Amino acid sequence: MHRILIIDDDSLVCETVTGCVHAMGHEAISARNLGRGLELVSADCFDLVFLDVRLPDGNGLSAISKIRKAPSAPQVVVITGEGSRDGAELAIHSGAWDYVEKPLSMEKIKLPLIRVLQYRQEEAKKKKPLLLNREDITGSSPEMKQCLEMLARAADVDANVLLTGETGTGKELFARAIHENSKRKDHPFVVVDCASLPDNLIESELFGHVKGAFTGADRIREGLIKEADCGTLFLDEVGELPLAQQSAFLRVLQEHRFRPIGAGRDVQSDFRLIAATNRPINEMVKDKTFREDLLYRLQSLCIPLPPLRDRSGDIQEILLHYLGRLSGKYGPGQKGYSPEFLESITRYPWPGNVRELINAIEHALSESGQAPTLFRIHLPTHIRSHLAMDSLGETESASNNTLLHGASPGSVPKVKDLLEATEKKYFQDLIRNTGGDMEAICRISGLSRSKVYARFKKYGLSKSNPRPST
Repeated sequence: MHRILIIDDDSLVCETVTGCVHAMGHEAISARNLGRGLELVSADCFDLVFLDVRLPDGNGLSAISKIRKAPSAPQVVVITGEGSRDGAELAIHSGAWDYVEKPLSMEKIKLPLIRVLQYRQEEAKKKKPLLLNREDITGSSPEMKQCLEMLARAADVDANVLLTGETGTGKELFARAIHENSKRKDHPFVVVDCASLPDNLIESELFGHVKGAFTGADRIREGLIKEADCGTLFLDEVGELPLAQQSAFLRVLQEHRFRPIGAGRDVQSDFRLIAATNRPINEMVKDKTFREDLLYRLQSLCIPLPPLRDRSGDIQEILLHYLGRLSGKYGPGQKGYSPEFLESITRYPWPGNVRELINAIEHALSESGQAPTLFRIHLPTHIRSHLAMDSLGETESASNNTLLHGASPGSVPKVKDLLEATEKKYFQDLIRNTGGDMEAICRISGLSRSKVYARFKKYGLSKSNPRPST
Protein backbone atom coordinates (compact mmCIF):
# COMPACT_ATOMS: atom_id res chain seq x y z
CA MET A 1 0.00 0.00 0.00
CA HIS A 2 1.25 3.46 -0.91
CA ARG A 3 0.62 6.79 0.83
CA ILE A 4 -0.69 9.82 -1.04
CA LEU A 5 -0.90 13.40 0.28
CA ILE A 6 -3.46 15.89 -1.06
CA ILE A 7 -2.78 19.59 -0.44
CA ASP A 8 -5.90 21.51 -1.46
CA ASP A 9 -8.30 23.83 0.36
CA ASP A 10 -11.29 22.56 -1.64
CA SER A 11 -13.06 19.79 0.31
CA LEU A 12 -14.68 18.40 -2.86
CA VAL A 13 -11.28 18.00 -4.53
CA CYS A 14 -9.89 16.24 -1.45
CA GLU A 15 -12.88 13.87 -1.37
CA THR A 16 -12.59 13.11 -5.09
CA VAL A 17 -8.87 12.30 -4.95
CA THR A 18 -9.24 10.38 -1.68
CA GLY A 19 -12.01 8.24 -3.17
CA CYS A 20 -9.88 7.37 -6.18
CA VAL A 21 -6.85 6.56 -4.02
CA HIS A 22 -8.89 4.34 -1.65
CA ALA A 23 -10.50 2.54 -4.59
CA MET A 24 -7.01 1.59 -5.77
CA GLY A 25 -6.13 0.22 -2.31
CA HIS A 26 -3.86 3.02 -1.09
CA GLU A 27 -3.92 5.49 1.81
CA ALA A 28 -4.74 9.19 1.37
CA ILE A 29 -4.19 12.10 3.76
CA SER A 30 -5.40 15.66 3.18
CA ALA A 31 -4.03 19.06 4.17
CA ARG A 32 -6.13 22.19 3.62
CA ASN A 33 -3.22 24.65 3.49
CA LEU A 34 0.39 24.74 2.34
CA GLY A 35 1.94 25.06 5.80
CA ARG A 36 0.23 21.93 7.08
CA GLY A 37 1.10 20.06 3.89
CA LEU A 38 4.80 20.89 4.25
CA GLU A 39 4.71 19.78 7.91
CA LEU A 40 3.25 16.41 6.92
CA VAL A 41 5.62 15.77 4.02
CA SER A 42 8.63 16.68 6.19
CA ALA A 43 7.62 14.37 9.05
CA ASP A 44 6.19 11.38 7.19
CA CYS A 45 6.72 9.28 4.05
CA PHE A 46 4.62 9.78 0.92
CA ASP A 47 4.94 8.48 -2.61
CA LEU A 48 2.93 11.20 -4.32
CA VAL A 49 1.60 14.67 -3.50
CA PHE A 50 -1.38 16.15 -5.34
CA LEU A 51 -0.73 19.90 -4.95
CA ASP A 52 -3.09 22.80 -5.61
CA VAL A 53 -1.64 26.08 -6.90
CA ARG A 54 -3.81 28.66 -5.14
CA LEU A 55 -3.78 27.93 -1.41
CA PRO A 56 -4.83 30.18 1.50
CA ASP A 57 -1.26 30.66 2.72
CA GLY A 58 0.79 30.59 -0.49
CA ASN A 59 1.36 29.46 -4.05
CA GLY A 60 1.81 25.72 -4.42
CA LEU A 61 4.26 26.09 -7.32
CA SER A 62 6.77 27.75 -4.99
CA ALA A 63 6.75 24.67 -2.73
CA ILE A 64 7.44 21.98 -5.32
CA SER A 65 11.20 21.93 -4.75
CA LYS A 66 10.71 21.74 -0.94
CA ILE A 67 8.36 18.79 -1.34
CA ARG A 68 10.75 17.01 -3.73
CA LYS A 69 13.57 17.47 -1.17
CA ALA A 70 11.54 15.89 1.66
CA PRO A 71 12.96 12.64 3.14
CA SER A 72 10.77 10.36 0.99
CA ALA A 73 11.27 12.55 -2.14
CA PRO A 74 7.64 12.19 -3.29
CA GLN A 75 6.61 12.99 -6.83
CA VAL A 76 4.32 16.00 -7.26
CA VAL A 77 1.26 16.30 -9.50
CA VAL A 78 0.03 19.91 -9.69
CA ILE A 79 -3.74 20.39 -9.84
CA THR A 80 -5.20 23.80 -10.65
CA GLY A 81 -8.41 25.44 -11.71
CA GLU A 82 -6.57 28.25 -13.49
CA GLY A 83 -4.10 26.50 -15.77
CA SER A 84 -1.66 28.47 -17.90
CA ARG A 85 1.28 27.73 -20.17
CA ASP A 86 3.63 29.65 -17.87
CA GLY A 87 2.34 27.78 -14.82
CA ALA A 88 2.78 24.43 -16.53
CA GLU A 89 6.33 25.33 -17.59
CA LEU A 90 7.23 26.52 -14.07
CA ALA A 91 5.77 23.36 -12.52
CA ILE A 92 7.76 21.01 -14.75
CA HIS A 93 10.99 23.03 -14.38
CA SER A 94 10.48 22.95 -10.58
CA GLY A 95 10.37 19.15 -10.62
CA ALA A 96 6.65 18.28 -10.92
CA TRP A 97 5.68 14.95 -12.47
CA ASP A 98 2.60 16.37 -14.21
CA TYR A 99 0.25 19.37 -14.36
CA VAL A 100 -3.49 18.61 -14.31
CA GLU A 101 -6.36 21.05 -14.73
CA LYS A 102 -9.59 21.03 -12.77
CA PRO A 103 -12.34 19.89 -12.79
CA LEU A 104 -10.84 16.56 -11.83
CA SER A 105 -12.11 13.21 -13.05
CA MET A 106 -11.21 9.69 -12.00
CA GLU A 107 -9.27 9.29 -15.26
CA LYS A 108 -7.23 12.48 -14.69
CA ILE A 109 -6.28 11.27 -11.21
CA LYS A 110 -5.82 7.58 -11.94
CA LEU A 111 -3.33 7.74 -14.82
CA PRO A 112 -0.59 9.84 -13.13
CA LEU A 113 -1.13 7.90 -9.89
CA ILE A 114 -0.55 4.55 -11.62
CA ARG A 115 2.51 5.83 -13.48
CA VAL A 116 4.11 7.43 -10.41
CA LEU A 117 3.69 4.30 -8.28
CA GLN A 118 5.03 2.11 -11.09
CA TYR A 119 8.04 4.40 -11.46
CA ARG A 120 8.79 4.42 -7.72
CA GLN A 121 8.54 0.63 -7.49
CA GLU A 122 11.02 0.20 -10.34
CA GLU A 123 13.36 2.81 -8.87
CA ALA A 124 13.27 1.07 -5.47
CA LYS A 125 14.22 -2.27 -7.04
CA LYS A 126 17.24 -0.96 -8.89
CA LYS A 127 18.43 1.39 -6.14
CA LYS A 128 21.78 0.43 -4.68
CA PRO A 129 24.06 2.06 -2.11
CA LEU A 130 25.73 5.17 -3.52
CA LEU A 131 29.43 4.22 -3.52
CA LEU A 132 31.29 6.94 -5.34
CA ASN A 133 34.85 8.07 -5.61
CA ARG A 134 34.04 11.69 -4.70
CA GLU A 135 37.35 13.18 -3.56
CA ASP A 136 36.88 16.80 -2.36
CA ILE A 137 33.13 16.78 -3.17
CA THR A 138 31.92 17.36 0.36
CA GLY A 139 28.43 17.64 1.79
CA SER A 140 25.40 15.59 2.77
CA SER A 141 22.62 18.17 2.45
CA PRO A 142 19.52 17.20 0.42
CA GLU A 143 20.76 19.46 -2.38
CA MET A 144 24.14 17.72 -2.51
CA LYS A 145 22.61 14.25 -2.26
CA GLN A 146 20.47 15.04 -5.29
CA CYS A 147 23.56 16.18 -7.23
CA LEU A 148 25.45 13.02 -6.24
CA GLU A 149 22.56 10.84 -7.42
CA MET A 150 22.71 12.61 -10.80
CA LEU A 151 26.51 12.17 -10.80
CA ALA A 152 26.08 8.42 -10.25
CA ARG A 153 23.58 8.18 -13.12
CA ALA A 154 25.94 10.14 -15.39
CA ALA A 155 28.85 7.85 -14.49
CA ASP A 156 26.82 4.75 -15.39
CA VAL A 157 26.17 5.87 -18.96
CA ASP A 158 28.26 7.36 -21.75
CA ALA A 159 25.99 10.29 -22.63
CA ASN A 160 27.16 13.91 -22.89
CA VAL A 161 26.78 15.91 -19.65
CA LEU A 162 26.32 19.65 -19.10
CA LEU A 163 27.24 21.00 -15.66
CA THR A 164 25.77 24.41 -14.82
CA GLY A 165 26.23 26.67 -11.81
CA GLU A 166 27.93 29.78 -10.52
CA THR A 167 31.69 30.18 -10.42
CA GLY A 168 33.21 28.19 -7.58
CA THR A 169 30.44 25.58 -7.19
CA GLY A 170 32.73 22.69 -8.14
CA LYS A 171 31.93 21.98 -11.77
CA GLU A 172 35.40 20.62 -12.58
CA LEU A 173 35.35 18.45 -9.44
CA PHE A 174 32.05 16.94 -10.60
CA ALA A 175 33.40 16.43 -14.12
CA ARG A 176 36.43 14.57 -12.75
CA ALA A 177 34.22 12.51 -10.43
CA ILE A 178 31.99 11.46 -13.34
CA HIS A 179 35.12 10.36 -15.23
CA GLU A 180 36.68 8.58 -12.22
CA ASN A 181 33.47 6.62 -11.60
CA SER A 182 32.91 5.71 -15.26
CA LYS A 183 34.18 2.87 -17.43
CA ARG A 184 36.67 5.36 -18.95
CA LYS A 185 38.48 6.02 -15.65
CA ASP A 186 41.71 4.34 -16.80
CA HIS A 187 41.98 6.65 -19.82
CA PRO A 188 42.80 10.38 -20.08
CA PHE A 189 40.72 13.19 -18.58
CA VAL A 190 41.52 16.16 -20.83
CA VAL A 191 40.54 19.68 -19.74
CA VAL A 192 39.87 22.40 -22.30
CA ASP A 193 39.45 25.90 -20.81
CA CYS A 194 37.40 27.55 -23.57
CA ALA A 195 37.78 30.98 -21.94
CA SER A 196 41.58 30.92 -22.25
CA LEU A 197 41.89 29.55 -25.81
CA PRO A 198 43.37 32.22 -28.14
CA ASP A 199 40.91 32.92 -30.98
CA ASN A 200 43.53 32.31 -33.65
CA LEU A 201 44.64 28.99 -32.15
CA ILE A 202 41.35 27.37 -31.07
CA GLU A 203 41.16 24.93 -33.99
CA SER A 204 44.84 24.07 -33.69
CA GLU A 205 44.46 23.39 -29.94
CA LEU A 206 41.34 21.27 -30.40
CA PHE A 207 41.95 19.51 -33.70
CA GLY A 208 45.75 19.58 -33.91
CA HIS A 209 47.80 20.27 -37.04
CA VAL A 210 50.44 18.77 -39.29
CA LYS A 211 53.95 20.12 -39.62
CA GLY A 212 54.06 23.19 -41.87
CA ALA A 213 50.29 23.78 -41.77
CA PHE A 214 50.87 27.44 -40.88
CA THR A 215 53.66 29.74 -39.79
CA GLY A 216 55.12 28.40 -36.55
CA ALA A 217 53.80 24.86 -37.03
CA ASP A 218 57.25 23.30 -36.88
CA ARG A 219 56.03 19.90 -35.67
CA ILE A 220 52.94 17.71 -35.64
CA ARG A 221 50.44 18.51 -32.86
CA GLU A 222 47.88 15.86 -31.95
CA GLY A 223 45.20 18.19 -30.52
CA LEU A 224 43.18 17.94 -27.32
CA ILE A 225 40.28 16.03 -28.88
CA LYS A 226 42.60 13.24 -29.99
CA GLU A 227 44.34 13.25 -26.59
CA ALA A 228 40.98 12.40 -25.05
CA ASP A 229 40.58 9.27 -27.21
CA CYS A 230 38.96 6.51 -25.09
CA GLY A 231 38.73 8.96 -22.19
CA THR A 232 36.80 12.13 -21.28
CA LEU A 233 36.99 15.57 -22.86
CA PHE A 234 35.97 18.32 -20.43
CA LEU A 235 35.00 21.63 -22.06
CA ASP A 236 35.13 24.15 -19.21
CA GLU A 237 33.32 27.48 -19.77
CA VAL A 238 31.84 26.16 -23.00
CA GLY A 239 29.75 29.34 -23.27
CA GLU A 240 32.93 31.21 -24.21
CA LEU A 241 33.44 29.14 -27.37
CA PRO A 242 33.06 31.42 -30.45
CA LEU A 243 30.19 30.70 -32.85
CA ALA A 244 32.48 29.60 -35.68
CA GLN A 245 34.13 26.98 -33.49
CA GLN A 246 30.75 25.90 -32.09
CA SER A 247 29.75 24.90 -35.61
CA ALA A 248 32.98 22.95 -36.15
CA PHE A 249 32.70 21.22 -32.80
CA LEU A 250 29.08 20.23 -33.45
CA ARG A 251 30.26 18.06 -36.36
CA VAL A 252 32.89 16.46 -34.13
CA LEU A 253 30.22 15.58 -31.59
CA GLN A 254 27.99 14.07 -34.26
CA GLU A 255 30.63 11.96 -35.99
CA HIS A 256 33.59 11.75 -33.57
CA ARG A 257 35.73 12.47 -36.63
CA PHE A 258 37.67 15.62 -37.48
CA ARG A 259 40.49 16.79 -39.70
CA PRO A 260 43.65 18.32 -38.20
CA ILE A 261 44.73 21.59 -39.83
CA GLY A 262 46.69 20.84 -43.00
CA ALA A 263 45.94 17.12 -42.91
CA GLY A 264 44.69 15.21 -45.94
CA ARG A 265 42.26 12.92 -44.13
CA ASP A 266 40.07 12.72 -41.03
CA VAL A 267 41.04 11.08 -37.76
CA GLN A 268 38.77 9.50 -35.14
CA SER A 269 38.52 10.03 -31.40
CA ASP A 270 36.28 7.96 -29.12
CA PHE A 271 35.81 10.51 -26.34
CA ARG A 272 33.03 11.12 -23.82
CA LEU A 273 32.09 14.80 -23.52
CA ILE A 274 31.41 16.74 -20.33
CA ALA A 275 30.87 20.51 -20.62
CA ALA A 276 30.41 23.21 -17.99
CA THR A 277 29.30 26.83 -17.92
CA ASN A 278 28.48 29.54 -15.40
CA ARG A 279 26.65 31.58 -18.04
CA PRO A 280 22.87 31.59 -18.71
CA ILE A 281 23.26 29.40 -21.77
CA ASN A 282 19.55 29.21 -22.59
CA GLU A 283 19.50 33.01 -22.75
CA MET A 284 22.55 32.88 -25.01
CA VAL A 285 20.61 30.62 -27.38
CA LYS A 286 17.80 33.20 -27.48
CA ASP A 287 20.38 35.94 -28.17
CA LYS A 288 21.91 33.84 -30.98
CA THR A 289 25.32 33.77 -29.26
CA PHE A 290 25.19 30.01 -28.68
CA ARG A 291 23.97 27.39 -31.14
CA GLU A 292 20.73 25.70 -30.11
CA ASP A 293 21.64 22.45 -31.86
CA LEU A 294 24.95 22.32 -30.00
CA LEU A 295 23.18 22.88 -26.68
CA TYR A 296 20.87 19.95 -27.41
CA ARG A 297 23.95 17.78 -28.01
CA LEU A 298 25.69 18.96 -24.84
CA GLN A 299 22.84 18.41 -22.42
CA SER A 300 21.86 14.80 -22.89
CA LEU A 301 22.19 14.94 -19.11
CA CYS A 302 22.21 18.22 -17.19
CA ILE A 303 23.43 18.62 -13.60
CA PRO A 304 22.75 22.05 -12.08
CA LEU A 305 25.08 22.63 -9.10
CA PRO A 306 23.57 24.75 -6.30
CA PRO A 307 25.39 27.78 -4.87
CA LEU A 308 26.81 27.35 -1.37
CA ARG A 309 24.25 29.78 0.10
CA ASP A 310 21.54 27.25 -0.83
CA ARG A 311 23.26 24.41 1.03
CA SER A 312 24.66 26.17 4.09
CA GLY A 313 24.15 22.94 6.06
CA ASP A 314 27.26 21.59 4.29
CA ILE A 315 29.56 24.38 5.48
CA GLN A 316 30.72 22.70 8.70
CA GLU A 317 31.41 19.45 6.84
CA ILE A 318 33.45 21.34 4.23
CA LEU A 319 35.33 23.13 7.02
CA LEU A 320 36.23 19.88 8.77
CA HIS A 321 37.29 18.26 5.49
CA TYR A 322 39.70 21.04 4.56
CA LEU A 323 41.02 21.52 8.08
CA GLY A 324 42.07 17.88 7.95
CA ARG A 325 43.46 18.12 4.45
CA LEU A 326 45.40 21.35 4.99
CA SER A 327 46.61 20.74 8.54
CA GLY A 328 50.09 19.64 7.47
CA LYS A 329 50.55 22.68 5.24
CA TYR A 330 49.95 25.19 8.05
CA GLY A 331 51.61 23.64 11.04
CA PRO A 332 51.52 20.38 13.02
CA GLY A 333 48.20 18.91 14.09
CA GLN A 334 44.64 19.73 13.11
CA LYS A 335 43.33 23.05 14.39
CA GLY A 336 40.03 23.55 16.16
CA TYR A 337 37.67 26.49 15.75
CA SER A 338 35.57 28.66 18.03
CA PRO A 339 31.75 28.68 17.90
CA GLU A 340 31.92 32.28 16.62
CA PHE A 341 34.15 31.19 13.74
CA LEU A 342 31.62 28.58 12.63
CA GLU A 343 28.72 31.02 13.13
CA SER A 344 30.52 33.59 10.97
CA ILE A 345 31.21 31.31 8.02
CA THR A 346 27.65 29.96 8.21
CA ARG A 347 26.15 33.48 8.07
CA TYR A 348 28.31 34.77 5.22
CA PRO A 349 26.61 34.39 1.77
CA TRP A 350 29.75 33.19 -0.11
CA PRO A 351 29.33 34.86 -3.52
CA GLY A 352 32.41 32.90 -4.65
CA ASN A 353 30.87 29.65 -3.37
CA VAL A 354 32.98 26.67 -2.20
CA ARG A 355 36.11 28.03 -3.85
CA GLU A 356 35.84 31.24 -1.79
CA LEU A 357 35.19 29.24 1.39
CA ILE A 358 38.32 27.13 0.80
CA ASN A 359 40.37 30.29 0.24
CA ALA A 360 38.95 31.76 3.47
CA ILE A 361 39.88 28.60 5.39
CA GLU A 362 43.42 28.75 3.99
CA HIS A 363 43.62 32.46 4.92
CA ALA A 364 42.46 31.70 8.48
CA LEU A 365 44.98 28.88 8.85
CA SER A 366 47.76 31.14 7.63
CA GLU A 367 46.71 34.02 9.89
CA SER A 368 46.43 31.79 12.96
CA GLY A 369 50.07 30.69 12.77
CA GLN A 370 50.88 28.19 15.54
CA ALA A 371 47.68 28.91 17.48
CA PRO A 372 45.56 25.77 17.93
CA THR A 373 42.17 27.47 17.44
CA LEU A 374 40.63 29.51 14.64
CA PHE A 375 38.75 32.63 15.68
CA ARG A 376 36.63 35.12 13.71
CA ILE A 377 39.60 37.54 13.64
CA HIS A 378 41.47 35.05 11.42
CA LEU A 379 38.93 35.40 8.58
CA PRO A 380 39.62 37.76 5.65
CA THR A 381 38.80 41.40 6.36
CA HIS A 382 36.13 41.71 3.68
CA ILE A 383 34.19 38.81 5.21
CA ARG A 384 34.34 40.27 8.72
CA SER A 385 33.32 43.71 7.47
CA HIS A 386 30.35 42.21 5.58
CA LEU A 387 29.20 40.39 8.74
CA ALA A 388 29.59 43.56 10.80
CA MET A 389 27.50 45.57 8.33
CA ASP A 390 24.98 42.75 8.10
CA SER A 391 24.49 42.80 11.86
CA LEU A 392 23.54 46.48 11.56
CA GLY A 393 21.16 45.77 8.69
CA GLU A 394 18.00 45.63 10.80
CA THR A 395 18.83 48.93 12.50
CA GLU A 396 19.53 50.62 9.16
CA SER A 397 16.38 49.14 7.67
CA ALA A 398 14.30 50.50 10.52
CA SER A 399 15.95 53.88 10.04
CA ASN A 400 15.23 53.85 6.30
CA ASN A 401 11.59 52.97 6.93
CA THR A 402 11.18 56.12 9.01
CA LEU A 403 13.08 58.37 6.62
CA LEU A 404 10.16 60.77 6.08
CA HIS A 405 8.55 60.39 9.51
CA GLY A 406 8.36 63.79 11.21
CA ALA A 407 10.46 65.49 8.50
CA SER A 408 9.63 69.02 7.44
CA PRO A 409 8.85 69.53 3.72
CA GLY A 410 12.12 71.41 3.18
CA SER A 411 14.25 68.57 4.59
CA VAL A 412 12.79 65.76 2.47
CA PRO A 413 15.32 64.76 -0.24
CA LYS A 414 14.41 64.64 -3.89
CA VAL A 415 13.79 61.12 -5.23
CA LYS A 416 16.71 61.42 -7.68
CA ASP A 417 19.16 62.39 -4.91
CA LEU A 418 17.91 59.63 -2.63
CA LEU A 419 18.22 56.97 -5.35
CA GLU A 420 21.73 58.08 -6.28
CA ALA A 421 22.87 58.10 -2.64
CA THR A 422 21.43 54.60 -2.16
CA GLU A 423 23.06 53.30 -5.35
CA LYS A 424 26.42 54.81 -4.42
CA LYS A 425 26.38 53.14 -0.99
CA TYR A 426 25.33 49.87 -2.63
CA PHE A 427 28.41 49.85 -4.86
CA GLN A 428 30.69 50.91 -1.99
CA ASP A 429 29.45 47.93 0.05
CA LEU A 430 29.73 45.63 -2.96
CA ILE A 431 33.39 46.58 -3.53
CA ARG A 432 34.18 45.94 0.14
CA ASN A 433 32.32 42.63 0.34
CA THR A 434 33.84 41.19 -2.84
CA GLY A 435 37.33 42.59 -2.35
CA GLY A 436 36.96 44.39 -5.68
CA ASP A 437 36.39 41.15 -7.65
CA MET A 438 34.82 42.53 -10.84
CA GLU A 439 33.35 39.18 -11.88
CA ALA A 440 31.57 38.86 -8.52
CA ILE A 441 30.41 42.49 -8.62
CA CYS A 442 28.84 41.98 -12.07
CA ARG A 443 27.21 38.72 -11.04
CA ILE A 444 25.74 40.05 -7.78
CA SER A 445 24.56 43.37 -9.24
CA GLY A 446 23.22 41.77 -12.41
CA LEU A 447 24.94 44.45 -14.52
CA SER A 448 27.40 44.12 -17.38
CA ARG A 449 31.03 45.10 -16.85
CA SER A 450 30.60 48.29 -18.88
CA LYS A 451 27.60 49.38 -16.79
CA VAL A 452 29.45 48.68 -13.54
CA TYR A 453 32.41 50.79 -14.70
CA ALA A 454 29.97 53.55 -15.65
CA ARG A 455 28.62 53.57 -12.08
CA PHE A 456 32.17 53.61 -10.68
CA LYS A 457 32.98 56.63 -12.83
CA LYS A 458 29.76 58.39 -11.84
CA TYR A 459 30.44 58.03 -8.10
CA GLY A 460 34.26 58.32 -8.20
CA LEU A 461 34.82 54.71 -7.07
CA SER A 462 37.38 52.07 -8.03
CA LYS A 463 37.77 48.32 -7.59
CA SER A 464 40.43 48.86 -4.93
CA ASN A 465 38.79 51.81 -3.21
CA PRO A 466 35.14 51.85 -2.12
CA ARG A 467 35.45 55.49 -1.01
CA PRO A 468 34.84 58.20 -3.62
CA SER A 469 37.98 59.91 -4.88
CA THR A 470 38.41 63.59 -3.95
